[in-house]
Amino acid sequence: MTSTHAFWLAGRQATGDAAFDVTSPWDGSHVGSVSLPTDAQVEEAVAAAYAVRDEFAATPAHVRAAALDHVSRRLAERTEEIARLISAENGKPIKWARGEVGRAVSVFRFAAEEARRFNGGEAQRLDTDAGGQGRLALTRRFPKGVVLGIAPFNFPLNLCAHKVAPAIAAGAPIILKPAPATPLSGLILGELLAETELPAGSWSILPVPNDKMPALVQDERLPVISFTGSETVGYAIMDSVPRKHCTLELGGNGAAVVLADWASDEDLDRAAQRIATFSNYQGGQSCISVQRVIADAAVYDRLLPRIVAAVEAQVTGDPNDDATDVGPLVSEAAAERVESWVDEAVAAGATLHTGGKRDGASYAPTVLTDLPAGTTLACEEVFGPVLSVQKVNGEAEAFAAVNDSKYGLQAGVFTHDLETAFRAHRALEVGGVVIGDVPSYRADQMPYGGAKQSGVGREGVKYAMDDYTYERVLVLTGLAL
Repeated sequence: MTSTHAFWLAGRQATGDAAFDVTSPWDGSHVGSVSLPTDAQVEEAVAAAYAVRDEFAATPAHVRAAALDHVSRRLAERTEEIARLISAENGKPIKWARGEVGRAVSVFRFAAEEARRFNGGEAQRLDTDAGGQGRLALTRRFPKGVVLGIAPFNFPLNLCAHKVAPAIAAGAPIILKPAPATPLSGLILGELLAETELPAGSWSILPVPNDKMPALVQDERLPVISFTGSETVGYAIMDSVPRKHCTLELGGNGAAVVLADWASDEDLDRAAQRIATFSNYQGGQSCISVQRVIADAAVYDRLLPRIVAAVEAQVTGDPNDDATDVGPLVSEAAAERVESWVDEAVAAGATLHTGGKRDGASYAPTVLTDLPAGTTLACEEVFGPVLSVQKVNGEAEAFAAVNDSKYGLQAGVFTHDLETAFRAHRALEVGGVVIGDVPSYRADQMPYGGAKQSGVGREGVKYAMDDYTYERVLVLTGLAL
């Protein structure tokens, strides 16, 4: 993992005039060098994708499905190698990296399945009105055009998969930009796609530097943008291209609610363990990691020490060790930002129960209570291994506390009561409600996205395909219905 990696331009390998180094956030070691595309090469990729858009949309479903199946199989065959690469460039503990590869295997398999059944057409009789006698409408979906997929660093393989696989399944050419910190995992997909028979130009993987992205975002030949990342960047993209279709997944500050009926020792032990695991997995660098725990007063005093103990039991250290639960953040700058937010909260009156220490790019798993409402940690997405625990009185106050946020991605509610579950589903202003567990559960085939400042549109293979396409109606006349 020390060679210079080419990028993928219209389905073939290419190199530019410059390169940059990828280093491990764990120990600073050199992971690899990545070639950067020139402006002319970016233009070539865009022009090729635009030129092939009609041909690719008309590609038979079995061809697209076969390519997706192939990528799924090859990812499974190379699981350990790719997991080691993810861990090296991202700092993710190897056990979580293996899980990420497994999810990407599923994403491409789901996409192959959807390619075979998507766009079958829906017939509608029009003779329900006298003016429609002898007419039949057939509605099918067609790609809006070339997709520009912009992926983040925290799931450098699977979130690239969530851009690429639905586009191919829908017959939409895609240009993928992996994150600058973690481009190697995305480039692996190019190796596997190059083994298929997809049309030249139907896909490119370009590690374009961030400062070169505005021109690409604004290119009129790229009518669809799918972005996963920060709120600031996502809405800046949308504001710069108001006439384009933008899907934005922008994160959140996930809440886990523990209600009064979740009260047995077994219940509280399970809630504490799940909260501790999923406030710290991926180093807390997941948009649905647990950042806020909202506990009913009836269980708060028994739950808090369990959470602290479970957090302190998380194994931190070398991401290459199978026993490690929590590795470093993606960079020392990211850890310094988390440190500053926690220090601000403690200075403002928050109580620190454990953690609160930084070592280079690593930040110790941290638990706070009495978090003042105006602090940065209370308002923003921390994207680090930090959680706060809040006491409330009753269900209504708990649900109001969840909604007291500009974000609304997912929420978890620990309750055994079915009626409470349905009330939570109605009351909580989020894209997904998980009952009996933390907000961090995501199945890659389900619709995934948020409300409020957590973004617009939905990921999840079929739902992304809907976002990448539009309905077109064919009216047939003179039929004897």
